[in-house]
Amino acid sequence: MKLTRLPAIPSLTVSEEHIQTLRGDVMTDMRLVVVGAAGRMGRNLVRAVTEMDGVTVSAAIERENSEFLGKDAGELAECGKLGVAITSDLDTAFAEADGVLDFTVPEATIAFAKAAARHSLVHVIGTTGMTSAQSTQLTHSATSARIVKSGNMSLGVNLLAGLIKKAAAALDDDFDIEVLEMHHKHKVDAPSGTALLFGEAAAQGRQIPLETHSVRSRDGITGERKRGDIGFATLRGGSVVGEHTVMFAGEGERIELSHIATDRQIFARGAVKAAKWAHDKQPGLYSMADVLGLKDD
Repeated sequence: MKLTRLPAIPSLTVSEEHIQTLRGDVMTDMRLVVVGAAGRMGRNLVRAVTEMDGVTVSAAIERENSEFLGKDAGELAECGKLGVAITSDLDTAFAEADGVLDFTVPEATIAFAKAAARHSLVHVIGTTGMTSAQSTQLTHSATSARIVKSGNMSLGVNLLAGLIKKAAAALDDDFDIEVLEMHHKHKVDAPSGTALLFGEAAAQGRQIPLETHSVRSRDGITGERKRGDIGFATLRGGSVVGEHTVMFAGEGERIELSHIATDRQIFARGAVKAAKWAHDKQPGLYSMADVLGLKDD
């Protein structure tokens, strides 16, 4: 019997990436929308996303009459062309995203929160100056969205807030607490979100409500300082990124805890880290203390 040689079968090479894809192991980048993308913080956020692994800028949003509509978000942020044109089409951007980075103004943030809730997105909020009513609205949106909100996204600031809380708990009200902050001349709200974050930390340490112990201004004949008050002083000028000092002033001694920010990128990087942290969390309202594992047990 004559044997017929069969043609050789070419070897098949399957890449590890293809195998992971078939198994469903490949992780795709988290798609983030930057709102207020043409603003100072918006551009910082775009740069931060491009510099970090596991995330990508999927859309960049500006108001309908913005002069920056149609411009490339990466080129505007001076981090190279991204192929992401700035748009005002919020619904389309949110429908194709996993999360939103938002350092805008309170009214806009509330609208973004409602949209993020409709699409069950991560919503990282660095917006400051919100009213109690607006904060309540965010709590409602957090039943569907994963909201991470903080007056400051910096690692150093949130570590300092923990120290302030401990110091306030250790020192009785023989030590007066004053919060001093300074920012650039373009900042529109006062006290800053970070100052309020520190004030709240001090109030928690003293186990008192900040609302009834906060002194925001002093002018004229004010009388003696009331025992147990937490005072705030605000300075504005130049291009200061952010400087905060919490003073514990006692008889014959004073303790000062300070944080100085020299680069806005610390806030942007913290916001992106918060978005990545919240990606697999349940809907709810979180803080940077949650992100950094600084919450009390």
